[in-house]
Amino acid sequence: MDDKDIQNSRTLDATRRAFSSHSRAWADNRYVYPVVSRRSGGLSIGINLNPDKVCNFDCVYCSVERSVPGKTRRVETAVVRTELRHMLALAASGEIFRLPEFASIRPELMRLNDIAFSGDGEPTTCPVFGQCCHIAAEELQRAGLSGVKLVLITNATMFARRPVREALEYLDQHGGEIWAKLDAGTAAYYQLVDRPGVDFARILANIIWCAQVRPTVIQTLLMKIHGQPPPPEEIRAYAQRLADIIAAGGRIKLVQLYTVARKTAENYVAPLSPDEMTAISEIVKPLLPGVPLECFW
Repeated sequence: MDDKDIQNSRTLDATRRAFSSHSRAWADNRYVYPVVSRRSGGLSIGINLNPDKVCNFDCVYCSVERSVPGKTRRVETAVVRTELRHMLALAASGEIFRLPEFASIRPELMRLNDIAFSGDGEPTTCPVFGQCCHIAAEELQRAGLSGVKLVLITNATMFARRPVREALEYLDQHGGEIWAKLDAGTAAYYQLVDRPGVDFARILANIIWCAQVRPTVIQTLLMKIHGQPPPPEEIRAYAQRLADIIAAGGRIKLVQLYTVARKTAENYVAPLSPDEMTAISEIVKPLLPGVPLECFW
């Protein structure tokens, strides 16, 4: 192996470590943290609006360590703004990519892609979610980063609430994207995987509403449970749910299929192989003509 091959191997290893590390703890920050995201294809600045680690889902694949209590329950908007402003300055200057955890990732990933509302729970349950959407858009404008997206990564449980809808409208006006979770095609598999406090029918209705109002990204985590991948009939039911969204006038901007990359809440959960992910994508694609689909493993 020559020097170039050794360097390429080190870069690949560093990138894999960055993908598998999505810690919400960064420096002395309470809410804002940087990650290299495989789905974003670059640096994503996360805003954790659930530092108490409370969530209305209890997903079997969740990587949040809930046995350790969160440090605070309160989200202080002034602190969110201060932390975000500092993080955007680090990203805009390129200084963040000189830090040890990011210095050796692949060059094409050394770009700021988005600010993402994604943390230790469902962001839209936070009482100041709407205020933080305003803060994020204002700080992007202040930093002159108009090409950076605002992203909400959500389980779609709270879309019927007026303050949440108003916040989504604000994101629409500021180039935002909604990434809505749909991990199942049937109510039984949804209960198995997400262990929610919300009926499957309500989730589907909320996602349909969202996609009728704006083009929506669908994010789906696929995994082995007790050594078994999702059965083909479950995948076909999942694809039918997506087809139902389109039939109802919803617009699906993108479907993201991905698998486990970090330690999970339950030890009987494991990642799918690239071949298994490809096989699932080949079931879904023909049932959704014209809908872009990305597969990550």
